[in-house]
Parts: sequence; C-alpha cells; structure tokens
Amino acid sequence: MGSNPSRPTRFQLQKNAKLLTKSRIQSQANLLTRFVNSRRESISPRTIDFYRDCLTPFAEGYEISSDGINSFLANLGCGNAKLNYYRAIKAFCNWLHRQGYIPENPIRFVDAPKPSKQILPSLTMEQVQYLMEQCDNLRDKAIISLLADSGMRLNELANIHASDIDWDSYVITIIGKGNKQRKAPFTERTAKLLRQCLPNNGIGDNIWHMEPHGIQSMLRKLELETGIKCNAHGFRRGFACNLHRKGLSTLDIMHLGGWEDLSMVLRYTRSITFEDCLQHYREALVCSSSIRREY
Repeated sequence: MGSNPSRPTRFQLQKNAKLLTKSRIQSQANLLTRFVNSRRESISPRTIDFYRDCLTPFAEGYEISSDGINSFLANLGCGNAKLNYYRAIKAFCNWLHRQGYIPENPIRFVDAPKPSKQILPSLTMEQVQYLMEQCDNLRDKAIISLLADSGMRLNELANIHASDIDWDSYVITIIGKGNKQRKAPFTERTAKLLRQCLPNNGIGDNIWHMEPHGIQSMLRKLELETGIKCNAHGFRRGFACNLHRKGLSTLDIMHLGGWEDLSMVLRYTRSITFEDCLQHYREALVCSSSIRREY
C-alpha cells in the first residue's frame, strides 16, 4: 500500500489525547479492532498491518470527526504517504457509518491530500540487464528477470508456486492485492531461467524458498553493490514505463500490471516525457557537434 510517513510525535498524541476522555479513547480503540477484524477475510495480512499502523495513532489521539481528521493529517507534514493515511481513515469512517456507529460520515467534509508531483525513478532495461549480470546465482537472476517482465508486487512474487506457472502461455497465476487472483506475463528469457530453477523445487513449493524480507535483502545487497536503486516498486515502475515506450496503451498496462485504475499508471509513466526529451536533446547535441567538425 505504499510507505508510511513519520507518525505524529508522542508529544502531539499526548497533547491531543488530553481533549479525549479515557473512555472515548478506549471506545475508539475498540472500534478500530472491530474494523480490522471485519476485514481479515478480504484483505492481505500486510494490508491489515497497514490499517493498524495508520489508524492506531489516529484512534488513540484524535476525535473521529472532520476536525479531528484534519488535525491528524496536518501533523503528518507532506508527501504521498499522507494520502495513504487519508485512505485508511476513509475506509475506517465508511465502515463506521455503514455499521451505524456514527450518524454522519466525517470524511465527507475532509479534502483528500493532493498527491505529490514528484517524478519517480524507474529501472531501465539496461539497468535490469546489469543487475542480472551482478547476481550471485541463478535464482536471483530469475527473480530480477521476472520482476522486470511482470511488474509484480513483492508479496505476489514471494508466493509463486510451480503449479501457478503456465508454460504454454507464459503467464503466472498470482494472488494480488486484496486477495484477488490475476495473471502476470513473463518472457522467454525468464522462462529459461525459471526452468533451470525448478528442478530443485517441489511441484507445490514456493519456487524461491524465500520470504518477502529475504527477497528484499537480496535486492538491497544488489543496490549496495551496483549503486542502482533496486526494489520491487522500482521494477514495477520500470515495467509500466518500458511498456509505454514500446507503444502499449495505459489501459493495457493497467490490466497487465494488476492496477485497479489508471491513476498510478499515469503517475509512473510521467517520468518518460522528461527522460525521452533529455535523450533527444543529447542526440541533437551530438549530431550538431559532428556537423560542426565536418566544416
């Protein structure tokens, strides 16, 4: 769901908690527990943790009202992660209103934070190739290749079983965000690497024999060794940008990458405009320089 910003400081929580009675704090904490428990069957454990991390400081320090929400968000500063907190609070308030715990939904009177216009870095195919060359073993090469081919999220990648792979169509059936099943593509390059990995793995086993944190550690090690920013989201952004460069529509990219709407795809592919213009600029300078030398 994205990274969290710094939490409100202990002082800020204590200052706001003085405005709430102990019984109110306990009541809001209980409602939060009920909300989280109600979502367990429909969302992933990681999203459960996301809700708990975002909503606990809010429920324990601020009133569930439009003023309380605005005060909480104001203490978070800036950044896209602030939008994640807003979305978590919105889901919580919508649930409270549907269940009849609050007569009016306060989130209706709170403006959503504006997303950052920052251009996000993405991995190029040249960088992917270099990362693969620096891998210590076949398994790590296959992971890098599959991340680049499919744009999978980290948890999706970490839970692939041999039986999920369709060798005829070059697609993998995965459980995506919100426990929704979807298919992700891969190329012949990745297929060759996967076939070499699989003899060491049982048919029903996780093909990597690694947890998500193990894959993260491997990527961090590569980042330190190569100086290339290397994480699953960087590959995901690169997946979107590289397909866009090859002429695929944003709608096609959305479906291939498992996004629910176009907003993230459009945000990721914004970086292409400047990068490609810069490349054209450099090519033009080289061309003009060579022409001057001829004369």
